[in-house]
Amino acid sequence: MNSFPKHGSPMDRGAADAYYWRPAKPHYWPQGTYKGYPVLEEDMTPEQIADYYEGYDNQIDRKEWD
Repeated sequence: MNSFPKHGSPMDRGAADAYYWRPAKPHYWPQGTYKGYPVLEEDMTPEQIADYYEGYDNQIDRKEWD
């Protein structure tokens, strides 16, 4: 079983935002990252928002911009 969240999912996008040092702004891409249209926080369920923050808050790796 794959332990990584689906690409584009709320958890995936939260982890990516933290990795790239972006501020937390819940969103996700239902068809995969940058495919179709994103779903923004105002249209997300509380569970999806919680998943986003789980990915954001638990990302321990960060992009080094050297």
